[in-house]
Amino acid sequence: MESISPGPGTEVGSSYIEAGTRTFWRVNIATVAGGFCTFALIYCVQPLMPLLADTFRVTPTQSSLALSFTTGMLAIGLLATGIASEMLPRKSLMAASLVVSALLTVGTAVAPTWHSLLVTRALAGFTISGFPAVAMAYVSEEIHPKAGGLAMGVYIGGNAFGGMSGRLVTGVLTDLLSWRWAIGLIGALGICASLLFWLLLPPSRHFTPRSPNLRVAKSALFRHFHDRGLVLLFVMGFLLMGSFVSVYNYLSFRLVAPPYGLSQTAVGLLFTVYSVGVFSSAWAGNMVARHGHGVMLLGMVMVMAAGLAITLLHSIWAILAGLIVFTFGFFGGHAVVSAWIGVRAQTAKAVASSFYLFSYYGGSSVSGTLTGLCWSAWGWGGVSAAVAGLLVVALLVVLSLKRLPSLAPLAGEPVAVQRDIGTA
Repeated sequence: MESISPGPGTEVGSSYIEAGTRTFWRVNIATVAGGFCTFALIYCVQPLMPLLADTFRVTPTQSSLALSFTTGMLAIGLLATGIASEMLPRKSLMAASLVVSALLTVGTAVAPTWHSLLVTRALAGFTISGFPAVAMAYVSEEIHPKAGGLAMGVYIGGNAFGGMSGRLVTGVLTDLLSWRWAIGLIGALGICASLLFWLLLPPSRHFTPRSPNLRVAKSALFRHFHDRGLVLLFVMGFLLMGSFVSVYNYLSFRLVAPPYGLSQTAVGLLFTVYSVGVFSSAWAGNMVARHGHGVMLLGMVMVMAAGLAITLLHSIWAILAGLIVFTFGFFGGHAVVSAWIGVRAQTAKAVASSFYLFSYYGGSSVSGTLTGLCWSAWGWGGVSAAVAGLLVVALLVVLSLKRLPSLAPLAGEPVAVQRDIGTA
């Protein structure tokens, strides 16, 4: 069981980790390392989809399964790890998840057939599930609510950096060496990042693992569905991630084909626009305290819609600009919803985070694959129309969320500094 003694840099008598302390930055660096590892491992195959389709002689829609199998199994695994996380030490579960997933990614690099590659990717998706929901719960439990939005935003920024690095490294190394060497190096970097995570993250101070209890686990599993606000936030996860992955999946196919004809390195470099997500997630998370969750989420969805519209232009620079705007809105929106889950869920926070991420990666798996049919039939216009439909539904969900009242905090818990959606 994890120690609950104060970590280095935490002021004596302080219950929650305050912004600006040494422990606060240890937590942030650790979660950035973990987020980097997680998202580099998940998305390293995304810029390689056209190459995988040629190598294994599969269709574009089938090649998307290299990512969809990972995110699909991740979504399923989150339901199990959400319950397990209430019974196991937070830090140990997260670290084990990162190391095993990195090793499986190394296995992907040497997979001899298409089906064996899909198996390693699916297994990696399941093992990765031990990190994201638990990390969100850790931040919401250990960081003072006044700094919770910032800390969650920094964590999401680490996710953006990992996703960008995974795509960029594989794109460049594929041209220099091969896609197998590229994925193998991503796995090795994941192992290093997981060790850094273990060394820096302080043990939990506000969580004690519980003994296995089927009745309690079942209660925790379904409790959150009685709160309409949480259900709508789960739906937002599906819509946001489904939109995001659909754009990035098939933009690669658009840009390697005529009239653009970009190389794998150029496509990989395109993913450097993820760097705007590092900024936008921290910025949006921090601005929640000033403007409220609902206002910020509404704004971020509208930014995504504007970016999507710009990508319909034919100029490569216009496409890049639209992708930057779209990415800014996505990571900002994801940071707002992630922080909001921690505030809205009053008990079993890891379970709530698991349900959100189940929907989030479910959107990646389902929409990321189905929009491939739109690409095959109607090209980029079909993909854009499908994503626009998802964003329209997202706007309607945000408007419904804005009409909901805030929940009063449980006795003994700190009051988060927030203007909730209907009262901002």
